[in-house]
Amino acid sequence: MATVKKSLTINVPADMIFGYIHNPTNLLEVWPSFVEAKDVQSLPNGGHSFRWTYKMAGMRFEGTTEDSEVVANQRIVSKSKGGIDSTITWTFQPEGKGTKVTIEADYSVPIPLLGKLAESVIVKVNEQEAVTILANLKARMEV
Repeated sequence: MATVKKSLTINVPADMIFGYIHNPTNLLEVWPSFVEAKDVQSLPNGGHSFRWTYKMAGMRFEGTTEDSEVVANQRIVSKSKGGIDSTITWTFQPEGKGTKVTIEADYSVPIPLLGKLAESVIVKVNEQEAVTILANLKARMEV
C-alpha cells in the first residue's frame, strides 16, 4: 500500500471547506484525475456513498466509495473499492483565521495492470496530484 499526505492552509473557515468537500460531486472541480461521481446517496452517519470513475496512468478505473467516518468541520474518512482500493482522509484544523486542510490517501496501486516498475512513478504522480488538489481547493475557496 502506498501513502500520500499533503497539507495546505486555506484562508476560510473550516465549515466552508468541509461543506464543499463533503459533497462528492464537488471533487470533480478540484481533483484532476477524478472523472465522474454518480449515484450519490446519503448515509445514516452523515456521509455519502457514490460510484466513481478515476483516470490513472492513462487508464480508467471504476469503483465505489463510502464515507466511514464524518465529524462535521473536522474530518471525513472515505473507503473506496473497485479498480483502486483506498482510504482517503480529509482533516480540517483551524489555523489563525483560516483552516489547515490535509488530504491523506492510503491506496493500492493495481500492479498487475500497471507493472511493478510503474508503481514508483504512479506514487510520485499521486503526490503531485495531492498538491494540485489542495491548490485547486484553495483557489476555489478563497474567491
